[in-house]
Amino acid sequence: MHEILTYLPQILPAYVAYLIAVISPGPAIMAIVSTSMTHGRKAGMTIALGIFAGSFTWACAAALGLATILQTYAIALEILKVFGGLYLLYLAYKAFKAVRANNDLPTAVVQKNLSTRALLLRGYGIHITNPKAIFAWLAIIALGMPQGAPAPVAGLISGVCMVTGFTVFMGYAVLFSTPHALKIYRNIRRWIEGAMAAFYCVAGLKLLTSRI
Repeated sequence: MHEILTYLPQILPAYVAYLIAVISPGPAIMAIVSTSMTHGRKAGMTIALGIFAGSFTWACAAALGLATILQTYAIALEILKVFGGLYLLYLAYKAFKAVRANNDLPTAVVQKNLSTRALLLRGYGIHITNPKAIFAWLAIIALGMPQGAPAPVAGLISGVCMVTGFTVFMGYAVLFSTPHALKIYRNIRRWIEGAMAAFYCVAGLKLLTSRI
């Protein structure tokens, strides 16, 4: 344990880098926010759990060195990038349909049959199809684990970051499912869903046209 603690000067910057990344708005955070406001707290926490599972998958991959393998086989990343971009465009289409829907009721009421499984898979899909996520994790592991560091250091970094990520994801779900947030949503529903459609569309196109 004492040996691991000697790497704290390297672990701390890695943790700060992760903290900034996890609280910054992106497809995952925006999905949690919009789902919480449109479908309620339970749905928001469910999609947050799916996103957390995707983040955990990439964290394990980075800690085990699988990112290096993916870098070697560039075609795998290209396929993942295309799939991720198309998935975000699909979400943009769904959000655009909600904007055009001719109703005055909150989406939480209109689409109340959204299943737990669908929410989990949507959250997992958003995060697992973003190849940039594994590079972020690779950078975090590399930053906090200098050459020669023992394997438990990677485990400590991943564990602390995962606890933080879970807390942040669930915190967003709870915060944006409060009565005040729902009241705001009712008043500007079309603007919110329109913004989500635009955000997913831009993110999807950016992913499809970017070079990894």
